[in-house]
Amino acid sequence: MTRLPNFLYIGPDKAGSSWLHEVLMSHPQVFMTPAKDLYYFDRYYDKGIDWYAAHFSRATGETIVGEVCQDYLFHPEAAQRIQDTLDSPRFMVTLRDPVDRAFSSYLYMLKMGERPGTFADALVGRPELFDHGRYGSGLDRFADRFGDDSVHVTVFDDLQEDPQAFVDGVLRFLEVAPLSLDGELLEARLPASRARSAGLARFARLAADWTRVHNGAAVVGRVKRAAIVQRVLYQPLHERPQIEAEDAARIRAELDGDLRRVEERFGIDLRGRWGWQ
Repeated sequence: MTRLPNFLYIGPDKAGSSWLHEVLMSHPQVFMTPAKDLYYFDRYYDKGIDWYAAHFSRATGETIVGEVCQDYLFHPEAAQRIQDTLDSPRFMVTLRDPVDRAFSSYLYMLKMGERPGTFADALVGRPELFDHGRYGSGLDRFADRFGDDSVHVTVFDDLQEDPQAFVDGVLRFLEVAPLSLDGELLEARLPASRARSAGLARFARLAADWTRVHNGAAVVGRVKRAAIVQRVLYQPLHERPQIEAEDAARIRAELDGDLRRVEERFGIDLRGRWGWQ
């Protein structure tokens, strides 16, 4: 009988989820899907449980069967759908300063060949730049249903400062053996870059989405990890845009209340750590 996940990384994006996925894939007591972001509990719920379960058909006796999907935290129905489908899974989030997270997401838009204008323009035209920083409301949906202890709340700054200690904490939460990170996993994975061809980058993304829907997540995972694919599609972003002070202030004003909710519920001083106060 196919096992379903007992662990989900639920968000946000641009907070080390790709790196975490690679680390967990290397652990002998953990089974992870070959590609992250199945999007079952938000985009593809109508595909049905058999479609979802097929992605975990190769799981055997591993202690943890997991999925990394960075958007579940923000979908209004994802927590309820997970509760209806899975048996009390553990969850993890990695919270990043919403200003830096939004800007990193903006850089990703450039990488994928999109033309959102300046960062200030994108803050107007792309509401997900704000919405994916609403950590408090998203965490409330999961903690209210599954309990505060079911969610391992981590901070992106800790990953940057000491990746090994960060992973040690994750593995303790999952109750599996420690894992020493090798040199490759300690290195930064994908630097900021820009699409060599906007059309080709958009086509590659659409092709990946089509392949994922048609049971090709393993193929997507292998292709995305191939260095030659990154070299062909993208070039380094030599002239990196900068965050303007007024844009940062706008994000802080919009999301301050959401961070207060996280601080009060989980006892983490996020705004002080990120210099919002």
